Amino acid sequence: MLAESISQQKPLYSRRFFSRVEQPEAVWVYWHCKGHEDTSPVWDLGLGGLFVQTARPAAVGASVKVDFLVQEGQIRSLAVVRHVGPNGIGLKFSAMRDEGRQRLQELMQGFTSRVVVSRSCRNFREETDA
Repeated sequence: MLAESISQQKPLYSRRFFSRVEQPEAVWVYWHCKGHEDTSPVWDLGLGGLFVQTARPAAVGASVKVDFLVQEGQIRSLAVVRHVGPNGIGLKFSAMRDEGRQRLQELMQGFTSRVVVSRSCRNFREETDA
């Protein structure tokens, strides 16, 4: 019984190698997998993968071609479905060209800097209003 409860507990650490940006504004992807294709909003994004909202999930382990629909330039990737949930699919990047990875890093840096600036401005407003 003790062994069962220990095996059902979630680890205290993250299995992710890269941090993620939750709900990046205005990031959509076009993806294609074995006859399934969709244009979907990205729910969270990291250098290792992403989670896209879709009502047309692909099977776990399936290969997916992903094209980001962003102004930063062409970002294309091959990915593998790692998670299927009621709201979408979790994808792990399996291949991406160097220039695509560089653009993805720049895209993510833009999101994190906007979050930091936004928090700094909010804290400044709170301090001046007090």
